[in-house]
Amino acid sequence: MAKAFFKIAGISYTMESEVDPERNTVVIDGTEYGANQLQWEAPVSGAIYGVLLNYKGEWERFRKQMTKPPYCQPPSAPILYMKPGNTVNVHGGCIPLPDGVSELQVGAALGVVIGQTATKVEKERAFDYINGYTIVNDVTIPHETIYRPSVKERSRDGFTPVGPWVVDKKDVDNPDSLDIRVFVNDRLVQHNNTKHLIRPVASLLADITEFMTLYPGDVLLVGVPERAPLVKSGDYVRIEIEKIGSLENTIVHERDWIKEIGSHETRAHSV
Repeated sequence: MAKAFFKIAGISYTMESEVDPERNTVVIDGTEYGANQLQWEAPVSGAIYGVLLNYKGEWERFRKQMTKPPYCQPPSAPILYMKPGNTVNVHGGCIPLPDGVSELQVGAALGVVIGQTATKVEKERAFDYINGYTIVNDVTIPHETIYRPSVKERSRDGFTPVGPWVVDKKDVDNPDSLDIRVFVNDRLVQHNNTKHLIRPVASLLADITEFMTLYPGDVLLVGVPERAPLVKSGDYVRIEIEKIGSLENTIVHERDWIKEIGSHETRAHSV
């Protein structure tokens, strides 16, 4: 069991309890519930930042492109992008497949949740600034460029499912060695591990806070592994991260999808 923080739909405050990451269950008032028995809100409310090319396999995939104009050399600092509030989705929520798009790319990412204001953090003290870890599906429309800001591909409504909870950092002894598995319709389609990160969690936090401040509740995605699975309308996606749990969502065509704006954040579902 692990200590976790989460939000249940209809309850205004953040709850704290024990979860079983392997069985994806939570204990509330002495009763154990499967994650799919409850209706969730996203467990975070801060800014969400993604990082490109932080897995060794993804770096190798784009190595040749990095040596071409306009930059002609690999980046020396993390390449960041934002997942704005309109993209936030929840465990069990539906992900909309836009008109004219045949497939989406599943981005299985470990989310590092910031616990205190972090500016110019020393790598040796990086974990002092972390509150816990969650699961994020960094959904994108497939594209090949790493230079053009991919807002249309990454920042669509409902493109960032998060949750179902944030596991306390004390229950994740080494975030740089966590198995990540992606299942589509219960079939394993991707398996990787955060040990393949180019910048481990502490180094990534130090490098980013050298030039920008992260605030409590912000989420830093450590990266998306290479060979991200493709999914289509009707597919059921489950992302499992060791010691954290499972995040599950269904892909639906956007004509079958609506968005509701709650009091604190966006929830998404199908009709």
